[in-house]
Amino acid sequence: MKTLSVNGVRVATVDRGGGLPILLVHGFPLDHTMWDAQVEVLSGRFRVIAPDLRGFGQSGVAAGTVTMDQFADDLAALVDALGMHERVVLCGLSMGGYIAFAFCRKYAARLRGLVLCDTRATADTPEAAAGRWETAQRVLREGTAPLADTMLPKLLAPATLAKRPAIVAALRKMILASDPRGIAAALRGMAERPDSTPLLTEIACPTLVLAGQEDALSPVDEMQALARQIPSAQFVTISGAGHLPPLEQPAETTAAIEGFLRL
Repeated sequence: MKTLSVNGVRVATVDRGGGLPILLVHGFPLDHTMWDAQVEVLSGRFRVIAPDLRGFGQSGVAAGTVTMDQFADDLAALVDALGMHERVVLCGLSMGGYIAFAFCRKYAARLRGLVLCDTRATADTPEAAAGRWETAQRVLREGTAPLADTMLPKLLAPATLAKRPAIVAALRKMILASDPRGIAAALRGMAERPDSTPLLTEIACPTLVLAGQEDALSPVDEMQALARQIPSAQFVTISGAGHLPPLEQPAETTAAIEGFLRL
C-alpha cells in the first residue's frame, strides 16, 4: 500500500493497474480489504484505488466528528496526490455511498461514473442519529467487540452467517481492528449527514446501483426506488448476499461492476 499525507492525515491506499480509474470506498466500520476480490480482478483492466478512510485500517485517526463532506474532500485530495487528472468512477458501499453523494455535491465534474452499493440517500431520523451518538460513546468506553457482536448479524445474509465461517471471521477481525476513535468520529458524521434525495435527479454521470438480495439494512425495494430517481441508472441485485455483496458474492459483484465499466 501507498501512504500519502492527505488534508493533514496519513491515508493508506491500494493503487494497482492502469487505465480508467475506479475509486473503491469501503463501508462502516471496515477497511479497504473488503474490496480485495474486486481489486484483484479489476486491476487487470483498470486503475484501482482502494483507500482506508481516515480513522480506519492503516490510515491515521481524526477524533471528534468526521463528516461525509470531509471524507469526500479526502478522496478528492487523494486523487490529486496520486497525480490523477482524469475523471474517476467512484464506487461506494453503505457509508461509502453517503460519501459518494457528498462527492457528487462537491466534485461532480470529477466523476466519470458512479456505483452505489447497498446504501441510502435519506438522512437519519432523529432516533437513528441519537442511536449513532450513543453507539459512539459506547465504543469509546468499551471498545469494538460489542459493535462487532451487534453488527455482524445485520451485515451478512443468514446463509453467510450460518455456512461461511471464514467470511464471518474476516469481517469480525476487520471490525475489531478498527480504532474506536475513528469509529466514533464516523458515527457522528453519519448522524449529521444531510438528505441526499434531492440530489438523485441531478446525477448526470452513468450510474450503477447494486443491492444484496437479502440486505436487511438497505432493502432491495428501497434501493430500487433510489435507482428510479437517478436518470438512466442501471439496477442489479446480487443473490445470496446481504449488506456486503463484495465479500459475500465477490464474483457476481465484480462481474456487475466490470460490465458497467466497459460501457
